Amino acid sequence: MQFPVYINFLSLHLPLHAATETLGMFIGFRYFLYLRRKQGDYINSNNRIWIIIGAIFGALAGSRLLGALENPPAFFHAGNPLLYLYLNKTIVGGLLGGLIGVELTKKVIGEKTSSGDLFVSPLILAMIIGRIGCFSMGVYEETYGIATTLPWGLNLGDGVLRHPVALYEILFLVALWATIAFLQKSYSLENGARFKMFMIGYLAFRLLLDFIKPGYRYFAGLGSIQLACLAGLIYYAPSIIFPSRLIKKQYA
Repeated sequence: MQFPVYINFLSLHLPLHAATETLGMFIGFRYFLYLRRKQGDYINSNNRIWIIIGAIFGALAGSRLLGALENPPAFFHAGNPLLYLYLNKTIVGGLLGGLIGVELTKKVIGEKTSSGDLFVSPLILAMIIGRIGCFSMGVYEETYGIATTLPWGLNLGDGVLRHPVALYEILFLVALWATIAFLQKSYSLENGARFKMFMIGYLAFRLLLDFIKPGYRYFAGLGSIQLACLAGLIYYAPSIIFPSRLIKKQYA
């Protein structure tokens, strides 16, 4: 396999990743609309629209800011810091920034109902499609792993056998999706529990995964994404320590 992978569309010669990013967002949003029609929504349409707007702007800001902070020396010495900020992004920043954007928006509009459950499956699907694109970039985008002697190490374009971390993430997301679906069928979950399980699972996974990815480290061997994951896990600490809070209480 030759990295990066390109596709030809009409007269365009584009990286596959450019197509999968757009496709992932499009399919994920269409899936969200489908689930909302099928399952219903606890939140009225006007408030849901504002929540989506808050999520979009929060995700855009968070993904770019955390992406830029992955390599502070490169950011602060960039000839055009705003361009550097725009070009660098990370899904962890998008998720946490989106979470902040949603919570601030809900405070403004006075919405108190948990709003994340409907986003879980569409988000996972979009992320899987996006990570296929990340894998197709090989070492030409900062979503590859460090060198490994394990038998499944892959040459991602530089002649070095590396951890295919994008493939690891795809497998994890499939497993996380299946686990949440199983728990949803097995238990009567509180509203918002599925989103909390998704965030806790993904943040914990990324905290560990980034130990086998190259990059700038702040202290204790931790990069900016790992520190953000820790902050997110601290935010969700009550649900981690007391998972029974995610299950609806049964009253006699």
